[in-house]
Amino acid sequence: MNLQQILNKASSQLKLKNIKSYKLDSELLLAKTLNVSREEVLLNLNKKIEQSEIKKFSYYINLRNQYKPVAHIINYKFFWKYKFFVNKDVLIPRPETELIIERTLSILTKKSKKNILEIGTGSGCVAVSLIKERPNCRIVAIDKSPKAIKVAKKNAEIHQVGKKINFLNIDVDKYFSNKYDIIISNPPYITNSELLSLDKDVKLNEPKIALSGGFSGLEIFFKIINKCNRLLKNNGMLILEIGHKQGNKLKQYLKSKGFNKIKIYKDLSGKNRCLVSTKNH
Repeated sequence: MNLQQILNKASSQLKLKNIKSYKLDSELLLAKTLNVSREEVLLNLNKKIEQSEIKKFSYYINLRNQYKPVAHIINYKFFWKYKFFVNKDVLIPRPETELIIERTLSILTKKSKKNILEIGTGSGCVAVSLIKERPNCRIVAIDKSPKAIKVAKKNAEIHQVGKKINFLNIDVDKYFSNKYDIIISNPPYITNSELLSLDKDVKLNEPKIALSGGFSGLEIFFKIINKCNRLLKNNGMLILEIGHKQGNKLKQYLKSKGFNKIKIYKDLSGKNRCLVSTKNH
């Protein structure tokens, strides 16, 4: 059996389970099996596959058939320009979260020395990506999950920025510190009812603490905005990833708390996804 044949077989199995990315997933899992890049797999489709490799590949495909995310099987996910270690203790980085990076970089010059706080760092992918782009800034990244902080620290070490980011295992409620120039956050914003309709990959495998925004999906935003009154400098900026239907309510709340210059940016699928505002008192 060659690589093309085994890929076709695996793709058909995943398709039967209604896994949308069946072709890509099969290719990534075969790359892991053979310990090569996906590109290498695609350039060698006529190559024969060993029996021991077929067994290993079948094991990975079986995990995927049970809706285990590919990122958890291969233990990494690409985000921004970089490769990040991920496991079941953190949210798998999403492409839409790259908007936070884009908006933050757009307000920081190459030589900026701003103080940045990230609330809910998870895998650390946002903090690490930012410090790689703006190495003179100072970043504190907090998360209430000790397991998430462990993953974030590991990613900072992998990317050799461990000394440039201060990771703290603390909830924002209990965090009292300096005034920051910029605060960024991708908080849990999925409502309790929306949680039930998520893909099985997400629902069965990713940490609920990183997904659930409570009954309205807005509770944690309100908590962060209230706290930003204490943590943000005057004219400091708050950059949030938001649910696509939450913009108007969050705008109203921000205005009531003394924020202005509120702007919402859309993700690649045209949905409202990133909110930027300025503290004005």
